[in-house]
Amino acid sequence: MTDERHEEPPRGEDDHLAATRRAVLAAALPQVAFDGWSDRTLALAVEDAGVDPGLSRLAFPRGGLELAADLADADLQGLRFRDRVAHAVMRRLEIAAGEREAVRRAAAYFALPHHAADGARAIWHTADTIWTALGDDSRDFAWYSKRATLSAVYSSALLYWLGDEAPGATATREFVARRIDDVMRIEGLKARLRENPVAALMMKGPQAVLDRVRAPGAGRRDAMPGSWRRPH
Repeated sequence: MTDERHEEPPRGEDDHLAATRRAVLAAALPQVAFDGWSDRTLALAVEDAGVDPGLSRLAFPRGGLELAADLADADLQGLRFRDRVAHAVMRRLEIAAGEREAVRRAAAYFALPHHAADGARAIWHTADTIWTALGDDSRDFAWYSKRATLSAVYSSALLYWLGDEAPGATATREFVARRIDDVMRIEGLKARLRENPVAALMMKGPQAVLDRVRAPGAGRRDAMPGSWRRPH
């Protein structure tokens, strides 16, 4: 008697890796809006997807950086810098668009007082990922001020996006553009103050303190507040 069962043909290594990537990326979506494109997100997604850790290392040889590859590969050279930042913020939200309800639950989770620190750390990591992908090479206090400002923009945009029912999230895009315009106006005001002799004299002491602040070293991006340079 003939066995009429049809066995699935064995898949090659490339097929296994492609299936692994799809499973892990699907599991990462609920986390990525808060934890960012990070090794922690990748590790959680691998666990949630039930994927073999060894296979996941083959599928994502660069770790969490693989999850940020599309931003790094985007052609943003023709855009103003503020538009590059806006594109990066919206791209982060677009990745999680299919998991909006999961993101909503995560927002409520991180709003709880005992989870607030983790939520702030995740938002900060998102801001750091965006600035790093856009080529920021600051190593002084500006490293912190840029990420703090973008953290505020991104967190407000995320909450706005959760209630945005417009096709293509056009209302959120406009909201992000307005918030970035607000930031640019503040930066313009700061530049004018630096050019004012009286204001510059008043800021001389505080600026001397800020000039000693340094960004975290390699491998310590979550370290706060970085390092302090001793005056010579």
